[in-house]
Amino acid sequence: MNAGLSAGERLAPVAEWLVHEGRLVPTPAAFVERLMNKMLQTGIPVWRVYIGLQLIHPQLQAMGFMWRRGEKVQTIARAYGIQFTPSYIGSPMQEAREQGRAVRYRLKDVGEEHHVTLRDVKADGGTDYYALPMRIRRDGPVPVVTFATDSRTGFSDEDIADLTCLVDMIGAVIEMHIERSVAETVANTYLGRQVGQRILNGAIRRGEGEEIRAVLWFSDLRDFTGMNERLEPSEVMELLNNYLQLVGDALGAHGGEILKFIGDGVMGYFPAEDALFLPMITGAALGAARRLMSDIEAANEARAAGGRDPVRFGIGLHVGAVTFGNVGTEDRLDFTVIGPAVNRAARLESLTKELKVPVLASADFKEVCTQPLVSMGFHHLRGIVDPVEVFTLPS
Repeated sequence: MNAGLSAGERLAPVAEWLVHEGRLVPTPAAFVERLMNKMLQTGIPVWRVYIGLQLIHPQLQAMGFMWRRGEKVQTIARAYGIQFTPSYIGSPMQEAREQGRAVRYRLKDVGEEHHVTLRDVKADGGTDYYALPMRIRRDGPVPVVTFATDSRTGFSDEDIADLTCLVDMIGAVIEMHIERSVAETVANTYLGRQVGQRILNGAIRRGEGEEIRAVLWFSDLRDFTGMNERLEPSEVMELLNNYLQLVGDALGAHGGEILKFIGDGVMGYFPAEDALFLPMITGAALGAARRLMSDIEAANEARAAGGRDPVRFGIGLHVGAVTFGNVGTEDRLDFTVIGPAVNRAARLESLTKELKVPVLASADFKEVCTQPLVSMGFHHLRGIVDPVEVFTLPS
């Protein structure tokens, strides 16, 4: 303990830091690292800290942040189902969370009958272990914070009192990070990363938008209506999710993003705010199309082995100016792109069915693309008076 300071007084500099600086740290990992650097100055012999946060996330159930003295903070993702594994069942983390109380273990007394977490901390040199739940407003599983020390004498009663107080002190900041994580996850999951960040940054007024230049992608499954009639709903759901995952993977790998799901259709885009980059961006769109073709071919081989019909699809590609913004009612909005370029991409995709090719691109796309494309001649697109020349990939 710092000379002349009683329990509680040691945390005064930490409290001041939380009020003035700590609450402004942008990420949980950075917050934990800076917090523990401040804690080391108090004289409390903390050696290891873990903060486990439950998430609302389509892929992850929890996120943990592990700090060890002299090391960088580790961010540890926990997949769904972690609560059913031996790493959680019977752990002090489960004990503290589900019983809603602090737990403490003098590690010299820990043996083979204790949970592996405690045995591992002891093996690493730990002497005392303290875990407690963090009180926050959010419903559901609460965060749990664990502390360990390698001090020969373990934690003192004053140390335990200060660590308990510290968890209450940081609760508001941790809750803020949880709320931000939930908001970002929901926005990014349902709107996409770029649009999600625009929304979180305040672009939520009806009619608010901006004109941008972009490469538009529209893809669609063939005979989806027929599959809905022939297949069980669970099989349709599996097929659709697998297909959409492949589309998302192909777009994401080449700098594109899904803007909207329209049933089995996907509207995607590749931002091209500077026209100088259009040759590179159109090339990226073709790269995404080629990857999707390859991935679907591999998926169809697996479907054929299981006696299932192949998946067929079409992609329309166009480049042009679109309005990117909010449409809807005063209290229910959709962030989308509108404009003739969007319609052209959709019409090109529809024409792939007639021409029996997987990809069609417009003349505008061809004009700025440096990769070879093959003309399929002039054709009428629905809603457009004059026939237009369309292009596809070389065989």
